[in-house]
Amino acid sequence: MTSHSLSQSGWRWLWLAPLVFVLDIGSKWLVMNTMGYGPANRIELLPFFNLTYVHNHGAAFSFLSDAGGWQRWLFSVIALGVSGLLTYWMRVTPASKRMLNIAYAMIIGGALGNLFDRLVHGYVIDFLDFFIGNSHWPAFNLADSAICVGAVLVVLDSFRHEQSSAT
Repeated sequence: MTSHSLSQSGWRWLWLAPLVFVLDIGSKWLVMNTMGYGPANRIELLPFFNLTYVHNHGAAFSFLSDAGGWQRWLFSVIALGVSGLLTYWMRVTPASKRMLNIAYAMIIGGALGNLFDRLVHGYVIDFLDFFIGNSHWPAFNLADSAICVGAVLVVLDSFRHEQSSAT
């Protein structure tokens, strides 16, 4: 691919991945350096939302959090593999497929943000705590949010693509 054709690829949107990464790491740094650890030190912001600094040794919803440590490396390998695959897909996807490339970049940035935590701390730092009454959604972070929004955008793009090819 020439440099001109690279600018026409999805890599045009790759700048979003480091932006997500920096915002995620910055927010986690702020939480670690300004909040006490655990639910007893929560900051109540809204009737359904707190900031609560917690550690997640597992994956989404604390999946495998008590598995003994090997999961840290499994999730790290998965994050690297997914990020590499999505970066390749961005390279071969036209820049005009904006939603899809933005989705890939958000997922990459989020995956690398959580990978950084796993490699540096041994766990992921979570702090966004949504709840209804006494029922709390598992705490999460900006990286998790970017991954989820990116995944939703991929699904929405697939529906858009199906509708345009059906007509």
